[in-house]
Formats: sequence, structure tokens, C-alpha cells
Amino acid sequence: MIMTYGKNHQKMNELFNNACGRIAQATPPIWFMRQAGRYHSHYQKLKEKYTFEQLCKEPELAAEVACGPVKEFNLDVAILFSDILFPLEGLGMDLRYNPGPQLEGSTHGDIDAAIEHMEFQADALKITREMLPNNVSLIGFVGGPHTIKQYGDVDLLTLIPLLKANIDLQLKAGAEKVMIFDSGVATVNNWSAYVKLLEPLVNKDVGYYCKGQDVNAVKHYHWAGVGIDSTQNLQTLLNEADRGFVQGNFDEQLLLLPPNKLVMQLNMYCDQLQEVNRTGWICGLGHGINKTTPEYNVHTFIDTIRERFA
Repeated sequence: MIMTYGKNHQKMNELFNNACGRIAQATPPIWFMRQAGRYHSHYQKLKEKYTFEQLCKEPELAAEVACGPVKEFNLDVAILFSDILFPLEGLGMDLRYNPGPQLEGSTHGDIDAAIEHMEFQADALKITREMLPNNVSLIGFVGGPHTIKQYGDVDLLTLIPLLKANIDLQLKAGAEKVMIFDSGVATVNNWSAYVKLLEPLVNKDVGYYCKGQDVNAVKHYHWAGVGIDSTQNLQTLLNEADRGFVQGNFDEQLLLLPPNKLVMQLNMYCDQLQEVNRTGWICGLGHGINKTTPEYNVHTFIDTIRERFA
């Protein structure tokens, strides 16, 4: 049985809950896209024993991967460890990782069968929640429809209801919020038309992150919040926001700098936010952590943000 946690359940991070509820606070919650992954020694050790598919599809292993960075860096939020392409596998495509994703075959339209295939995500969320401390939140994620479509020949009219069902599966399994990561939308030609296609996915417990497009086109929908890349102005969005969270948007490439230069960049970033209305801010990166990021720099980022906004 999948355990469902209500919104008032004790296993929840206060800073994250406040940001989602737009309750003013000095210190923002922190989590990163790809916070569990190749840069982290905890993941690297597991990868010596198991394949990527095993780490995603065996719920106990997925939970272990997800909890690793929370323990190491004292993050406020854990993320389901999975991959955005499993819905395509659920629709009948052959998916292999060698090491990157390789897809073959065609898709069918059986959404019920595809969601049944995705049950391992529900089990992983349940076990992850059981392993986490009470003061850490847990979120899920799916890929955005355009981003996923770039990997496989699938009709958006099939993919969008499948993603909606996938989101529902994760929320019922214990995810407090689910993020849509649409990091491949820079190639969308008609952005306003595409945003309208996303309407069936809008949910008060779903956040939307896009890279390479203007988030202002999506923020008027009743999402849980929006995530922005490093090209967009965080100060302006925070000052103008009247609902949900705003996540971002420190340039992930700056985490590759030598420590002293990283601290300088972080202090400049914090200086710019001192006079801003930071209600609803979730501190994060413009995109996922680069695979060559030093762990020391991740510690430095988190420590600096918490010291500056204590």
C-alpha cells in the first residue's frame, strides 16, 4: 500500500512549506535539480555496484540515492531519484542507458499500462519518505512534454495526459510537490501556444521550471510556483510575485569556480537580494548541478546562503 501524507503531516520542512505558502522568512529553503547524481561521491560508490536503471527502478536503491545529498549537505528537500524518460518506456519504447539514454521503437497510446509501469516511482517515494528525517520535505518530478518529445516520437495529446497521471501517482505516493522540468523548451517556436497546451498539468501542488524561455508567460497560471534559469531576473520576479514560490537562479556554472571566486560571486548574488521582497523564494540553481562540480563548492554555496540570510 502506498502511504499518503497530508499537507499537515509532521514530515515536512518548515522553510520549504513557508516558501510554498508565501509566508515571509529570513532564510530560504535550498534544493537543487540533479542534487543526487554524478558529482556526488555517495552516488559514485553506488554506481560501482549498480546500473543507472537499477538505481532508478529498485525502490530501495532509489531511496538511498535520494537521501545521500540530504545527509551530506543538510538540504531542506529530497527529490525522487528517477528519470524523465520512463514514461516513454511505459508507452512501449525500448529504453537503455549506455551511458546516455537510447530509445528505439514506437509508442502506443495505453496510458493505463504506462502508469502501471511507473509504479516503481510510487514505491521509491514511499521508502524515501520513511528514510528521511521529519524536517526534510520530499518532492517528485516529471519532464516537460516538449523536453520528452525531443527523445521519442510521441504525440503531445498522449503525452500530456500521461504526465498528468504520473504527477497524480507521485502526489498520492507522498510527494509534497511535483516539479515539471522543461529544460528543452528553448527550441519551442510558438511559446504562448505551447504554454496553453500545458494547462491540463496546472495544479496547486505542481511547480513549473523552464530553461531558455520567458517564465512570465506561465506564472499567471495557478502553479505551486515557478523555477527560472540564470538568464532571468530573480529580483524582479520576487518583487512582482503574488502567488506561489519562485525558485532559482544562481548560475550552475559558477559552482565550478575556485572556492574564493565562488564566494565572491555568491556574495554579489546575496547583495542583490538584500533589499528584495524574498517571500516565496526557494534558493537553487538555474539548472542541474554540473557533473564535475566539487562537493566542497556545494557545501560553500549552502553555508554562504544560510549565513547571509540567517
